[in-house]
Amino acid sequence: MDIVLLVKAAVMGIVEGLTEFLPISSTGHLILAGSLLGFDDDKAKVFDIAIQTGAIFAVILVYWQKIHSTIVALPRQPKARRFVLNVLIAFLPAVVLGLLFGKAIKAHLFIPVVVASTFIIGGFIILWAEKRPPGSVRIEHVDDMTPWDALKVGLVQCFAMIPGTSRSGSTIIGGMLLGLSRKAATDFSFFLAIPTLIGAGVYSLYKERALLSVADLPLFLVGLVFSFVSAWLCVRWLLRYISTHDFIPFAWYRIAFGIVVLATAWSGLVVWAD
Repeated sequence: MDIVLLVKAAVMGIVEGLTEFLPISSTGHLILAGSLLGFDDDKAKVFDIAIQTGAIFAVILVYWQKIHSTIVALPRQPKARRFVLNVLIAFLPAVVLGLLFGKAIKAHLFIPVVVASTFIIGGFIILWAEKRPPGSVRIEHVDDMTPWDALKVGLVQCFAMIPGTSRSGSTIIGGMLLGLSRKAATDFSFFLAIPTLIGAGVYSLYKERALLSVADLPLFLVGLVFSFVSAWLCVRWLLRYISTHDFIPFAWYRIAFGIVVLATAWSGLVVWAD
């Protein structure tokens, strides 16, 4: 296996892990990083989705106590069953809309200029969301969510099908606008990521299996490992961060980064691959 290719896989894994659970769009960063590295062919697109599984293993590890206690309590506690049902309800819209529109979106929207534009738009939405009045919080903990709350968060998650929007950003900021506390919205976003990203990874690998061979295994393993480690560090940091901070710095980062990408594209300073 080409060492340079493995280094690119490691870089992409780090980018995935550091951006997957922040409201800054992992897909958008992977598209931009892949464009700069020349790692953006059809196989690379499968790779980008598959290594999300590494990031999800990090979430499972961080939240293992909650996941384990919920599984144990399923046969006897209605609260545990409602929590699992809520996650499944929130997961369904992405499945349906992904199957209907996923191919068209990948064909037409997975380009740097679209990513940069949605970075900027998403940044302004975060600024708007953070200005909501303090009394608008209805739900302090994920266990207090109703199936209707879960469905609304699941529908909001579908905006993340547009690259650059951010799955975490959609569910966290959308959840906050729907009345969830910052902590509840962040926790539910992480739990919802488990079936969403594992499902997307398995489906992508199966659908594009003709592109892959056993020789690609080291490439994918490197990406998964680096994605897992960087995501584990990022999730632990984010949970501490949100206890005392808001998401406004991420909003300004999105806006600034999007402007830089658009400026370099229009000036010709960087030739972003389509």
